[in-house]
Amino acid sequence: MPKESNYSQFRAMLAITKGSLRAIFRSPSAVLFSIAFPLIFILVFGFIGGSGKISVSVAFTAQSDTSNPIYAAIRQTPGIRIVDKTPQLLREDLEKGRITAVITIRSSGLTNPPYFIDLQSSDAVNPQNLQVLTSILNAIISGINQQTYPGTPTIAMVNNQVQKIPGRVYRTIDFILPGQLGFSLLSSGVFGVAFLFFNLRQQLVLKRFYATPIRKSYIILGEATSRVLFQMMTAVIIIGVGHYAFDFTLVHGWLTFLQIMLLSFLALILFMGFGFIVSGLAKTESTIPPFANLITLPQFLLAGTFFPVETFPSWLQPICRVLPLTHFNNAMRNIAFEGANLSACWQELSILGIWALVVYGIAFKTFKWD
Repeated sequence: MPKESNYSQFRAMLAITKGSLRAIFRSPSAVLFSIAFPLIFILVFGFIGGSGKISVSVAFTAQSDTSNPIYAAIRQTPGIRIVDKTPQLLREDLEKGRITAVITIRSSGLTNPPYFIDLQSSDAVNPQNLQVLTSILNAIISGINQQTYPGTPTIAMVNNQVQKIPGRVYRTIDFILPGQLGFSLLSSGVFGVAFLFFNLRQQLVLKRFYATPIRKSYIILGEATSRVLFQMMTAVIIIGVGHYAFDFTLVHGWLTFLQIMLLSFLALILFMGFGFIVSGLAKTESTIPPFANLITLPQFLLAGTFFPVETFPSWLQPICRVLPLTHFNNAMRNIAFEGANLSACWQELSILGIWALVVYGIAFKTFKWD
């Protein structure tokens, strides 16, 4: 055996990475959870087609008449979220499809109807959401007519000629794919790392490593590098299928793709920290899934993976916005569809960084070598 002074820690780490990567590709469960499940969701939602978000967000222009019962009824309608911003920011939101329409309620100067409602929208808005908003407005008008103005044909009319500004077409895949990529990264990071290091301990592989000159840190780096390489490959596959098969939006092409990959790498490092915690807490292999599900399931359901956070009850939304996967999904959508730079997502990155410090602080205390 060569002396430790001639022993290459880096080459030993690469050997561990190579062997671990082979083991990952030979594991059906790893391929299933990391690639197959997200692709199934992408295919389903991609073939459904259409476009758009589920929530209906609107804003009022400064010229809107706010003294009428229609304005008050719209603000009190649970299915509508009111956005208060400057005209310039509202136009940017319209162009990016963040809000469904900007509403203007104006007096007609007539007795029938007393008010007109004008809508301004964009091509980036889901047409179905615009139809839903129009239906809600008509229902509000009808309710006011029946309760307050029974003798009046109608208190207001919605202008069918919607003013539209140019905007990027927003498809269902633009919302679904970031959530599925986050799903893949989180499940791989937690379940993959937890099972990997638990089995290495149980099968005494780590003890065999102790008989070699390689340091513990390089063992961790080697195994972690194999997991990162595998998951980055799956990210490329998921994004590639979404973009070329279903027109997933990459605003700046390769530059956007590279920023997404960097964001995915940072998020995966964080999620792997959860896996280290689970592997340290688990006493037997059968206890890994319950521990892992406590971390992953709430995020799958509440982090905007399948539905926007705004669709949840108001009391639940603060909890949703604490979860790390929520901030990965938000940053991913901002970069891919809105063309934001990674630096513009500093709030999301800061929260992910705080999570990483907390998670790895706990992992350092709980991780076991034998």
